[in-house]
Amino acid sequence: MRKVIVGGMVSLDGVMQAPGGPQEDPTGGFRHGGWVAPLVDEVFGEEIDKLFGQPFDLLLGRKTYEIFAAHWPYAEEGPDDSIAKTFNSIKKYVATRKGLELTWKDSVALRDAAADVARLKQEDGPALITQGSTELVHTLLAHDLVDELKLFICPVVLGQGKKLFDDGAQAAAFKLVANRVSPNGIVIANYERDGAVKTGDFAMDPPTAAEVARREKMQREG
Repeated sequence: MRKVIVGGMVSLDGVMQAPGGPQEDPTGGFRHGGWVAPLVDEVFGEEIDKLFGQPFDLLLGRKTYEIFAAHWPYAEEGPDDSIAKTFNSIKKYVATRKGLELTWKDSVALRDAAADVARLKQEDGPALITQGSTELVHTLLAHDLVDELKLFICPVVLGQGKKLFDDGAQAAAFKLVANRVSPNGIVIANYERDGAVKTGDFAMDPPTAAEVARREKMQREG
């Protein structure tokens, strides 16, 4: 089976939009594009290399695909030659309901993201790694298709923008399997899926009369 790994650069308040530059994705009036660039350091680079050092295919939403397709095919022989050659040589799966022209070599359209990714997971092959693609990630989380989260949590609060999680995410437990902090304060955290959410209870047993009244009041108020 293939794993789905969500690779995400996120702010402290969960925003993923336009980490790479001001013109990357200014939709919705987003004014902070490029917020990751000043924080990049050696540890960040090592962890990116580790993420893309394993066998993988890319799993992208339409907008992120368009951003990547306008950049990576032209980036070989430049400062990012190694990752450009890797991205250009692997398969790219693209979630799109529209008739998107797939100009990047070895690109495959997924018309029903949830069903198609569920099918891909049953096949033999390398991991499926997302980058950006918030709408696609929301779909994957809503259908419990994410096996691993590789998050680069940056010490900034952006206030608005496209976020990693939305209200449609299915409840799920994850366990921390690796973590590291870069000199510039990026927390790199690797989480693996770990069954159902477990709950406990700190309340007194039996509850006090005041607590019983509080619970009854909450039920009345809805």
